[in-house]
Amino acid sequence: MLKPSRYKSYFRVLRYVKPYWSRLILIFIATIFFSIFSGLSVYLTIPLIETFFQTELNTSAASSMANQTQDKVQIHSSDTGFLYSLKKGISDKLNKYVFQTSKKEALLRICIIIVLAYLLKNLTGYIQSYMMTYVENGVIRDLRTSLYSHLNKLSMKYFTNERIGNLISRIMNDITVINSGISASFVTIIKEPLLVIVYLTISLMISWQLTLLSLAVFPFVLIVISYLGIRIYNQSRSIQENMANITSFLQEKIFGIKIVKAFNMGEQENKNFHSLAQKYFKFSIRMSRIHELSSPATELLGIVAAMLIIWYGGIQVIETHTLKASEFMGFLFIIFQIMPPIKQITNVANRIQQSNAAAERIFEVLDEQIDVKEIDNPVVLKKFNDMVEFKNVTFYYDVDHQKILDDINFTVKKGEIIAIVGPSGAGKSTLVDLIARFYDATNGDIFIDGINVKHYSIESLRTEIGIVTQESLLFNETVANNICYGLDKASDEEIINAAKAANAHDFILNMPNGYNTMIGERGLKLSGGQRQRISIARALLKNPSILIFDEATSALDSESEILVQEAINNLMHNRTAFIIAHRLSTVKNSTRIIVIDKGKIVQIGNHEELIADESGLYAKLYSLQYFAD
Repeated sequence: MLKPSRYKSYFRVLRYVKPYWSRLILIFIATIFFSIFSGLSVYLTIPLIETFFQTELNTSAASSMANQTQDKVQIHSSDTGFLYSLKKGISDKLNKYVFQTSKKEALLRICIIIVLAYLLKNLTGYIQSYMMTYVENGVIRDLRTSLYSHLNKLSMKYFTNERIGNLISRIMNDITVINSGISASFVTIIKEPLLVIVYLTISLMISWQLTLLSLAVFPFVLIVISYLGIRIYNQSRSIQENMANITSFLQEKIFGIKIVKAFNMGEQENKNFHSLAQKYFKFSIRMSRIHELSSPATELLGIVAAMLIIWYGGIQVIETHTLKASEFMGFLFIIFQIMPPIKQITNVANRIQQSNAAAERIFEVLDEQIDVKEIDNPVVLKKFNDMVEFKNVTFYYDVDHQKILDDINFTVKKGEIIAIVGPSGAGKSTLVDLIARFYDATNGDIFIDGINVKHYSIESLRTEIGIVTQESLLFNETVANNICYGLDKASDEEIINAAKAANAHDFILNMPNGYNTMIGERGLKLSGGQRQRISIARALLKNPSILIFDEATSALDSESEILVQEAINNLMHNRTAFIIAHRLSTVKNSTRIIVIDKGKIVQIGNHEELIADESGLYAKLYSLQYFAD
């Protein structure tokens, strides 16, 4: 029996089935009729066999057969009035519409009835299977959409602690595993028990003694399956985690394939991957061994029961004559038809165990708290008009970790160009990320035009902010689609003008298909300078009020840097800009320079003021770069 507390993740998955309730009703109705016609198609083998055994089949013979049958039912089911009435009703109908004719005609009629029974059985089975497939795939789609949508709502803090490959594995592999659990709940748990009930009803009509004997094996089956189900749950969780490890490994190593080759690590990485694959192989083999054991164990117990039934039923036919040969043959057909649904029912627990293990990993992500939340009825930032202000801003990733930013205070007026410099790890990138609410400050507040950024709608806030980072993040799309990314509408003329302002138009025209050229995953078909200029064109087309440049030229050669810097100057015209730069020569013309060290502001001023303070950090950093150049 499923305990709700243990299977709470699995039951949460079932909530996603709610939108498909109308199809589930149709599935339920189709399943009922499928079970009835399945039982009828098997039961009709009895009169079919009876037709072959009779030498003469006329009205009187048929009546005699019906009377004999009713006597046996009275013997077998004397204390079960419903079964007696049901069997008598079926016998009367068969006598009236089938057997009151010649043997040849009776054979034709019973064959036609069997064909009709199988036709209706397969028709209702098709409806049930098709509708269930629709529901399963709909739930999988909805789960994937919910998971991906939730990931987009999480702050950048979450992604700093989570491997991308692991997230991909949860979205793809774990959700796929859930599929079998859904069908187990809404088909197997309904259809197979109904089939068992129908077959048992027919078997009880024929011989309740044989039926009880066949049921004696059930307790042993349940004990075996319960034990195997627990083992499968434990192995299933391990398999999903190992698949996530493999996905993460592949994502990281394929992304860094140039480094792997440059450091001659191909052979070592092969060994590392083999180790991961071997671990997954071992868990899969264990899982397969346990899973496959349940089927032969059930079948063996079923065969033991079948032999007992044949032995006991044969005695009733041969010696006591309390059961007709045709009825015994029909009973055997029915009992063997019971075995497949019983095996399916015993496998339900295993499938649910696997689905529950996968669901736990999925809901670990869906239950992740959203750090950056939008308030009810937020303010829409239509245009940046006045200033950006940091007041006592402190930030750290986790409560027990060191502060990344500590008591930051400064104000930036519209149109100012603010450079943020300092040693690596000083907190420069985190500071500008707080403006766009990629993170929220742990303490303190940030204001834009006098309103806390937390009170703006996130969409309108980020619409007014353009970002160009050191690593140009482009997508495997055309050049044009990368430039207009994030915009609902952009004309070809606007895209071209943005590319021209970013010094990108000329090299784009030299590409095989111009603006319609696919640039490869992460834009790897382009050079670093080309990728950066397309990123700047993207920011230009967005036309934001506030610009953030996070070391946008630090990874470029001198020629590319000149072109990119010119594009940046075009982009910054009449806009407020925050520039993070390691190359201090690029920030000389900034309105002000903020120097950060160990999360604190240690200096603020323009280039001349800061360079004059020879004991200050800025002067030391500048001197180091000057002599290095």
